[in-house]
Formats: sequence, C-alpha cells, structure tokens
Amino acid sequence: MSRSHHRPTQKTAAFFEAVEGGTDPAVVSEAAERAAALLVRGARETEDDAVADRLLHLADTEGIEAIAEVWSGAPAETLAGCLWRLYLLRQWVHADPVHVARAFEEGRGRAQVARVVAGVADPPGPDQLRAMVDEVLRGITTGDFADLLFRASAFARVVAAGSATGEASHEEVSRLLATAEQLEAAGHLELAGRLS
Repeated sequence: MSRSHHRPTQKTAAFFEAVEGGTDPAVVSEAAERAAALLVRGARETEDDAVADRLLHLADTEGIEAIAEVWSGAPAETLAGCLWRLYLLRQWVHADPVHVARAFEEGRGRAQVARVVAGVADPPGPDQLRAMVDEVLRGITTGDFADLLFRASAFARVVAAGSATGEASHEEVSRLLATAEQLEAAGHLELAGRLS
C-alpha cells in the first residue's frame, strides 16, 4: 500500500497562543524572584517600622501560602529559595511547637555553637520558639539578612541534632540538616553580595 507523503503544516504563533496550558515556568520563576526581592530588599528601603509586623500579618492571614508555593521550586541559593526555607521552618514551628521545643531542648547539648547562634531563650518552650521564628522573619525587613539566614540555619541544626535522638525519621533529620546547610550557604552568598 502506498502512502502519500505530505509536509507537516506550519504552526503559527496564533496556534501556540490558542493552546490552553499551564503558566509558563519562566514567568512563575520571575514572579517568585520579584516577590522575594520586594520582601527582602524593598522592605529595607522603607522607613516604616510597621513593615515587619505587616509581613508577619501577611504570613498569618493574607495568603503568603500562595506566594510561598511559587517559591517552593526556587533554588536554595536564591532569595526566593531562602524565603521558602524560612517559610517552611516557621510553618513547622507554629504547627507543632511542643515537638520542636522538645527536639531543640534535646539538641542543645549536641550543637552548642548553633544553639547560641540561633538565639532562643533558655529554656526554650513552645512560645519562645514561636517568638524566635517570628523574630527571624521580622529580620527580613529590619536586620541583616545574612545574620537571619545564619540564625535560621543554626536553629535547624540544633533541632536536627535533637530530632536524631528522638522519634524523628532519618528522612526528617536529613531534611533539617539539608535546610540548615542550604541556609548557611545562602548566608555566605549574602555576605559576598551574590545572593539574588
């Protein structure tokens, strides 16, 4: 049986525009980076002391989850990637502060230097941990961003050390350590002026 050969039809720009699909990943990535830059760099340029409180209020009530979801795919060495990791730590502490406080208490003896850097009240209860995490987020708008990243890294490292002695899975401990290492590396990039 003989089949006739024909040239494929040329697809025009209108054809591709008419095809329904998801959002362009490049556009999502750009939006994530712009939002992160506004929160980290833009907020510092204002003289408004209430910016930090508005950021926390946004985190609690006004849908930062949607922005954070966009940050979730960002590499760890970007502002958006850092904010995703900070957001996860905050959500985790607020979701189960008693468990996290217990893990932090367990880890204090194993990660002495990190405990000091983390800056948690002694002894660290659930309320102190929530306050520390919120203070870290306030640092996005009021403090040194590298210092904030180092504090969050130290906190994750202490909790990982404490979790390793408790009921946490190896995967949970590994994730906490990876988060700590990523935040510390990002802090060094920020000090070098290369975190964007």
